[in-house]
Amino acid sequence: MSSRWYPIYQRGNPQLRVFLPNFWMKLVRPEEAQPPNVVTFSVSTEMTIHDVRSYLEKIYKLPVIDVRTRIALGETRRDQTYGYVTKKDDVKYAYVTLPKTEEFTFPELFEKKAEIKEKEEKSMDESKNGFRKFLDRNKKRPGTPGWYSI
Repeated sequence: MSSRWYPIYQRGNPQLRVFLPNFWMKLVRPEEAQPPNVVTFSVSTEMTIHDVRSYLEKIYKLPVIDVRTRIALGETRRDQTYGYVTKKDDVKYAYVTLPKTEEFTFPELFEKKAEIKEKEEKSMDESKNGFRKFLDRNKKRPGTPGWYSI
């Protein structure tokens, strides 16, 4: 169901009207350890279990065995100076179970910190070695102190 309003008549031929749903799904990294065939999504709060199932089966052609949802309450906070209470939006999570033959691993988009540290140390060592070579090369150059012997 779409809450967007489209005009009934448009000039031109053919009259093309596209109806887009107000639903959205976002892949979320699970907080607890899960079986490899369970995928966690953050979904629109208006989506039902049947909407999630049909969305994944029809658009992405995923074989879905089971869908479970839960609503996580948003954080409430009291303002320190004025005392009013604010609340963040609630979030709906959908846990989708795929067949046992299917396996989903969350993609690693960023490098590990240890790998980054190793690269930084390696580049630092290379620059130090290059500077040492530069000093050795220019040690006995005329015009610098210490190039002649007394």
